[in-house]
Amino acid sequence: MNALASHRRHPAAIAILLLFGLVATGGLYSLLAPKPAQAAVATAGDVNAGKKLFLANCATCHGLTGLGGLIGPNLAGVGAASVDFQVGTGRMPPTGPTIQAARNKNVKFSDEQIASLDAYVASLAPGPSIPDDQQAKGDGNVAHGNELFKVNCAMCHNFAGSGGALTLGKFAPSLRNVTGKHIFEAMLTGPQSMPVFSNNNLSAADKNDVISYLHELDKNQNPGGLSLGNLGPVSEGMFIWIFGMGLMIAAAVWLGSKAA
Repeated sequence: MNALASHRRHPAAIAILLLFGLVATGGLYSLLAPKPAQAAVATAGDVNAGKKLFLANCATCHGLTGLGGLIGPNLAGVGAASVDFQVGTGRMPPTGPTIQAARNKNVKFSDEQIASLDAYVASLAPGPSIPDDQQAKGDGNVAHGNELFKVNCAMCHNFAGSGGALTLGKFAPSLRNVTGKHIFEAMLTGPQSMPVFSNNNLSAADKNDVISYLHELDKNQNPGGLSLGNLGPVSEGMFIWIFGMGLMIAAAVWLGSKAA
C-alpha cells in the first residue's frame, strides 16, 4: 500500500496523467467527431481528359499550359470551384470579346466534361474546391442570410438580388434562380468584379444562409402587380414618365379635340 502511495505522489505522475488525458481526448474526438463530406477524387484519366478539352477550347486565351495568354488570365491556383462556376454557368468559353462574360443558359459542355476541366485546372496548383451538396443545400437560416446579404452584397446586386450596373460597362448579375452550388462558388472565388469571400470572411454556414435567403426570394410572388425588375425608384419613375405622362397627354389631346 505504501509503495502505491509513493508512486501516486511521484512528481512526474501529474504530467503523465495530463498526457494520457490529452491522448485519450484526441483519440476519442478523431473517432466520434462528424466527418466532413469528401469531394470526389480526380483520377489521372480525368486530368488527361480535361487537358484535351482545355487545349481544344481554352488554350487560345489561357495558354497551352493554363498559365495565361494574351487575353485570358493565369489559371494556376484558381481551383476547381472557379472553373466549375465559369463553365457551368455558360460564361466560359465566351461567345465573343466582351467587357464581362454574362451567364448563358446554353452551357457548351456536359457535366462529365466540366468535371474533367475542373480536375485539370485543379492539377495546375492548389485552389478552392467545389462545395459538396450539403454545404450549398440552402437549408440554413434565412433571416441571418438576409442580414449578411444586405451588409455584403446588396450594394451591387440590389436588395432583391436583381443585379445592377457597375463602372466601366461592367455589371453585377442577377442572382435570381441560380443554383446554390454556383452561388457558393461565386462567393468562394470572386468572379469578375466580385470580391472573394473566403471561409475566414464568411464561413461555409454563412454562405449557406445567404443561399437560403436568395432561394427564399425566388419563391416570392408580386401581389402588388408588376415588379419592374425590382430595380427600385429608377424603373418606377421611368414607368410613370413614359406611361403615366403618355396617358395624360393622350387624354388632354382627346379632350381638346372634343372641345373643338
